[in-house]
Amino acid sequence: MPEKELTGEVAIVTGAAHNIGRATCLALVEAGAAVCVNAATSGADAEKLAAEITDAGGQAMHFGADITDPDAVGRMVDAVVERFGKLSILINNAGVRGNLPLDDLDLDEWRRVTLPTVEGTMICAKAALPHIRRAGGGTIISLGGIASHTGVVGRTHVASANTAIIGFMKSLAHEVGGDNIRVNTVVPGHIDTVRGAAAGPRPKTDIKFLIQDRMGRPEEVAAMICALCGLAGAYVTGQTIHVNGGAYLP
Repeated sequence: MPEKELTGEVAIVTGAAHNIGRATCLALVEAGAAVCVNAATSGADAEKLAAEITDAGGQAMHFGADITDPDAVGRMVDAVVERFGKLSILINNAGVRGNLPLDDLDLDEWRRVTLPTVEGTMICAKAALPHIRRAGGGTIISLGGIASHTGVVGRTHVASANTAIIGFMKSLAHEVGGDNIRVNTVVPGHIDTVRGAAAGPRPKTDIKFLIQDRMGRPEEVAAMICALCGLAGAYVTGQTIHVNGGAYLP
């Protein structure tokens, strides 16, 4: 049997218990990678996913680090390297959504959304980079949001956080390109996911599509992420890649 494309690669996927994070773990494992399933608030589901992967013959572990805590993220990275021998892929999927107009936003709610998304991405990337360098290179992918490109009522905080991610990732791509590390942002469109209570109702704009008259599936976003970790992404870095069925055309 031919070797799978990502055999020997080791990934951390943050916010991985459900939806796109879960689908990404499964796609990476299917391609041959070992994965760390990270979730801070859905630990039981993340642990269950890791067990399902190992029971099916894949390589997985669970670590419940809070991505806003540098010490916890450092322990997670160290645990992954100790378990699997290296770290070569980081998928920054964890993020927080909300739905409030600016008139009703206070700083606590603003920071509830922006701190995990922006600072969490930086903390995870900083902790992972030395190990990805030691592995001879690899991939860092962050998940963005269509709200930062189209604007959405009630999501100034979400759009601001996701816009910051794009700037961070483009600059990081310049910093680490010489280390054989590719850095990209994947921006899902309107994906059929299970929404947490804090995210609020789905905005009305989420049912408007330009080309494909349906919502996307988490597996479709995960497939793009997985492809960027392999040969399809070998010469792709500093990019913002949209998976949105035509809901937004850059």
